[in-house]
Amino acid sequence: QVQLVEFGGGLVQAGGSLRLSCEASGSILRINTMGWYRQVPGKQRALVADITSGGNTNYADSAKGRFTISRDNAKNTVYLQMSSLKPEDTAVYYCHAEIRRWGSPLSDYWGQGTQVTVSS
Repeated sequence: QVQLVEFGGGLVQAGGSLRLSCEASGSILRINTMGWYRQVPGKQRALVADITSGGNTNYADSAKGRFTISRDNAKNTVYLQMSSLKPEDTAVYYCHAEIRRWGSPLSDYWGQGTQVTVSS
């Protein structure tokens, strides 16, 4: 069994910063890409940023220049440092990982989501 557990959401004023973290645990053989998505009511979940096991990163246009994704492969953990936050960044943020378990094919896993609210 694999779990993704997220930490770091909360309420922040516009212009402020938050750091999200997500740790994968369980019977993990290998983790490929890890990333962060966000969702607001009535809209589809959308990519914020992701990072490969080799450290290559990809950002949504809305995140470029303000958010930084990083990971610690030894800890199976991915981070999202968010700065210059705007009210439109308010959403539930979900951690995602492509994980190969022992004896199983590569599969997608999701965290439970953490609320980020940016007040104006």
